[in-house]
Amino acid sequence: MYAYEGVPSILERDQIAAVLETASKDTTPIGLRDQAILQLLATYGLRSGEIRNLKIEDIDWRTESIRILHTKTRACSYLPLMAPVGEAILSYLRSGRPQTDAREVFVRTRAPYGRLRVLHSAVFRRIRDAGVKPPGKCGPHIFRHARAVEMLRASVPQKVIGDMLGHRSTESTAPYLKLATEDLRAIALDVPGSEVLS
Repeated sequence: MYAYEGVPSILERDQIAAVLETASKDTTPIGLRDQAILQLLATYGLRSGEIRNLKIEDIDWRTESIRILHTKTRACSYLPLMAPVGEAILSYLRSGRPQTDAREVFVRTRAPYGRLRVLHSAVFRRIRDAGVKPPGKCGPHIFRHARAVEMLRASVPQKVIGDMLGHRSTESTAPYLKLATEDLRAIALDVPGSEVLS
């Protein structure tokens, strides 16, 4: 196989909006938890482990910032706490999260109320409930790919995208460029001498 041969699936902005809207209608404790998780995925493109390891003290409500410990690099990023994310997390903490001594924000809905082990099934269920059918694999990482492509389309430099996604090098961000193929075609330059001769 060649490097970066496989192009992962992504969600378009309207599909993400549909997933978030559908999930927001579920006001059960599980629904509040899933909505907060989906907001983190859609807004920051976090890895599943970064969400599962997020602790109460990582959210600074006074400065409206959130600290992310990147699972692959062990580096920390401090990101602005965007209003939809903050509101969703606050709703979950107030009305959905069970009483527990666990420091992780997101915990299991059944005793023992420890840290979540996986997000895949919850995310898959919410995507399915919204009637969204992306090609290929369908789990938390699909939001990460969508966030990277959205930033590429907004002309955000590759280094900045890599920093936000917690990549160690720009090479780690390179596969996401393949996801914006149509955008890259639109700005491609004609190769001199490539005209068809008649």
